[in-house]
Amino acid sequence: MDRHLVQRLGFILLGLAALVVVVPILVVIASIVVQGIGAISWEFLTAMPRDGMKAGGIFPAIVGTLLLTLGTALVAIPVGVGGAIYLSEYARDTTVTRSIRLAIINLAGIPSVVYGLFGLGLFVLFLRLGTSIVAGSLTLAIMTLPIIISAAEEALRSVPTEFRTVSASLGGTRWQGIRYIVLPQALPGVITGVILGLLRAGGETAPIMFTVAAFYLPRLPQSPLDQTMALPYHLYVISTQVPGMPLSIQHGTALVLLFLVLSLNLVATLIRSHYRKRREW
Repeated sequence: MDRHLVQRLGFILLGLAALVVVVPILVVIASIVVQGIGAISWEFLTAMPRDGMKAGGIFPAIVGTLLLTLGTALVAIPVGVGGAIYLSEYARDTTVTRSIRLAIINLAGIPSVVYGLFGLGLFVLFLRLGTSIVAGSLTLAIMTLPIIISAAEEALRSVPTEFRTVSASLGGTRWQGIRYIVLPQALPGVITGVILGLLRAGGETAPIMFTVAAFYLPRLPQSPLDQTMALPYHLYVISTQVPGMPLSIQHGTALVLLFLVLSLNLVATLIRSHYRKRREW
């Protein structure tokens, strides 16, 4: 068989595979937009819920989701990037470090409900933080750490060794080389890992169900030790626990959650593209 024909056939098969993946996603997004756009209004976005969440808005759920995402970022990004720097730049290739990397990979595949039960046992009950934003953020941070560490370490390892050699030859310490040369060059990949971790945290239901989310709380949290509503759990509740809930409100809530996630992704992608243009290799 002619190799050009084989190549063309391969391109066709790859295109079909891409369509199989992309088309269902586009159909789901289009369905959410069409059925939920009618529920979007200023009151829906800024008002407190009332009448058992059948009226009013979802403002506390939006604020709660943003607070949980921010809390997760404040904990997971420094710890995750720091762990990746240690594994990539300082740790020797020993049985222990290989075991740590294997454990990180395995932790990334654990179901989110297990993290929720872990957070309930450790943060809510043992440390007596109660069902609070702190407990929920710490649980989500632990859940996202494997993703951030794996992606950040891979990004750091992809930086050519010559950058480190030049830094050392100019008299720089290892940390100076990492801080001023290696880390800026690896920043696009590090940001990618952070995006993936925070997007997962922002859309999870099971962990916050056990540690922070309130069923119906028509007010904003006053401190990090308060409960809060959150869009993923709010969507779960109104879809399964509230009889007679209009479908437009369910799809409108899903549309807001989708918009927040995509907005976060877009902002992070723009930041990543900015730093990628400055990369020197």
